[in-house]
Amino acid sequence: MEIKRNILLNPGPATTTDTVKMAQIVPDICPREREFADKMRKLRADLLKTVHADPEEYTSVLFCGSGTINIDVCLNSLLPEGKKILVIDNGAYSTRAADICVYYGLDHIDLKIPINEQPDLALVEKILADDPAIALVYTTHHETGTGLLNPIREIGALAHKYGAIFVTDTTSSLAMRPIDVKKDNVDFCMASAQKGIMAMTGLSFIIGKRAEIERSAAYPKRSYYCNLYRQYAYFEKTGEMHFTPPVQTVYAAIQGLKEYFEEGEEAKWARHTRVMNAIRAGVDALGFREFLPREIQSGLVSAVLYPDDPNWNFEKIHDYCYERGFTIYPGKVAGSGMFRLCALGAIDAKDVEDFFTVFRAALENCGVQIPVIYNER
Repeated sequence: MEIKRNILLNPGPATTTDTVKMAQIVPDICPREREFADKMRKLRADLLKTVHADPEEYTSVLFCGSGTINIDVCLNSLLPEGKKILVIDNGAYSTRAADICVYYGLDHIDLKIPINEQPDLALVEKILADDPAIALVYTTHHETGTGLLNPIREIGALAHKYGAIFVTDTTSSLAMRPIDVKKDNVDFCMASAQKGIMAMTGLSFIIGKRAEIERSAAYPKRSYYCNLYRQYAYFEKTGEMHFTPPVQTVYAAIQGLKEYFEEGEEAKWARHTRVMNAIRAGVDALGFREFLPREIQSGLVSAVLYPDDPNWNFEKIHDYCYERGFTIYPGKVAGSGMFRLCALGAIDAKDVEDFFTVFRAALENCGVQIPVIYNER
């Protein structure tokens, strides 16, 4: 079967290999069969290896849903009665965590930080020292809205110093940027299959400490479907999801993870770095500016500012590129005109070079001046 290959430069879902796509074409199977439970059991074990998690101390729990389900599950499941969450909030996805706290009525501190800045660790420590009720510290590792990278190792160390657990959203970093949960002081992290392991949407997973999950059995039950202990206990007892899993998506995830290990952690990160270097070279050659300084970027997303050119029209440029097999994505920062170019998925530097040939033609087609122009800001 010939499948058209599109180059997705959006922040996920990512470009997949044909072998991952084809892994979904399997004989129909009841998801309650032992054969399928065995496949999920191995998938759960293999996911731990992506973050060097000791299976004696950590486990992984699968959920059916997009990445946001992981944030929901962790926040509503892991907060003891009478305790508080500290959300370190410097981007759209950490703001989403704060919104979930509001929705459930969870006591929390929303530490708002400018979205173009990493947190002040001294301030984080002061908040923790001043408020012993904080039992859970939460932040996003890589904010894909801007490409900002947060210092999770340092934040995790502070959480542990003051007796809190550390939960981080690694949806857009896991299986891309190397993570070691022990060295990085991570108690819980999370991702979705369509990101770092380059599989399909619909399957998400949380990697976390068994002891903390088991302790949470005594915490208030705030959700029927999105409860971490409930799903974990059912897996441990039966090998199955509590509710119907996305069967074909699981097969794709198994294949994606197989290809991850074949490529290798260091080689895969080196490839993503090559792609980002090609993106930066293309951005620079056309005179574009980025929203963030590169020293605080993740190395996976470039948030590029719209130029001050009356002929610039993102929709027209997007459509020109899309018709030729390349997808770009608008920004996620209110009031700032920008688009994002991402180094995710099964692509390499040559794909980015081909994109910039098309992108330059799109700019010329719209009459945008090259190098692009900016007014003083």
